[in-house]
Amino acid sequence: MELPLVVGVDGSEPSLRAVDWATDEAGLRGLPLRLVYASLWERYEGTSLAQGQDRPSEEVMAEDIVDAAARRAHRRDAEVKISTDVLPEEPVPALLREARNATALVLGARGRSAIAELLLGSVGLAVSARAHCPVIVLRGSHDNQAKSGVQRRIVLGVGEEPQNSAAVRFAFQEADVRKVPLEAVRSWRRPAHGTTDHPPPAGEAAGLHEKRATDTLDAALRAAAAEFPSVELHRRTVEGPARKALLDASATADLLVVGAERRHGHFGLQLGRVAHAVLHHSACPVAVVPQRVRTP
Repeated sequence: MELPLVVGVDGSEPSLRAVDWATDEAGLRGLPLRLVYASLWERYEGTSLAQGQDRPSEEVMAEDIVDAAARRAHRRDAEVKISTDVLPEEPVPALLREARNATALVLGARGRSAIAELLLGSVGLAVSARAHCPVIVLRGSHDNQAKSGVQRRIVLGVGEEPQNSAAVRFAFQEADVRKVPLEAVRSWRRPAHGTTDHPPPAGEAAGLHEKRATDTLDAALRAAAAEFPSVELHRRTVEGPARKALLDASATADLLVVGAERRHGHFGLQLGRVAHAVLHHSACPVAVVPQRVRTP
């Protein structure tokens, strides 16, 4: 049985845009769609209901929120199988539990106020850093579509990827189902100074580091490229900080995919600086894909 695509809804405009995006994604992948509302969400980020709601938030029943989201999804794609649930608990533990039986979890990006909405809200950050499945946060001025995005390009940030990286495979899957090119980006840094008594010339040292980045990129992509031969793949190495390279690339992408290590036995947020940065500042939706890493 295919695991559903789960959307966290709270009645806000960002969460309804997430419903639109997730409905397209479910249709593309042939997945069921599950819409869930954790009724204590307002304790975290307040309730900012979508325009058109006449009643104040305290009078809007939880069932109204999920029913409205389900009707919206059905109008967008009547072929997608939709289920709903109201979870009378805090949003973070509720969504993390849902993530254990989900193909992916989709969230709108929002904060406590209009200013805070420029950054990712606390729920989205906590879930992205701890979930067992990919978490897709609808960042940026995207067009609310997964089927036919404006940019028609997916960007993958490649770090020190393990073999068979979950993030790499996820990015290839997305490019494959959407029939769009995939651009894999690996950053590298020019060394500030040599570490030996006779360092190589600056140009030669830079060339060595760039070649190492290219080799790392090729190794990370090899298995998935063979599995998805129809995906149009572009490799790019960029000198400079990884977060800057990916944020720049997000301006012309429909989806940015990054990995996040989940170390066995470790608790708390496990996200990484690059994933943290793009979740806050990306110009397009971000998919954070967990990769299990066992510590020695």
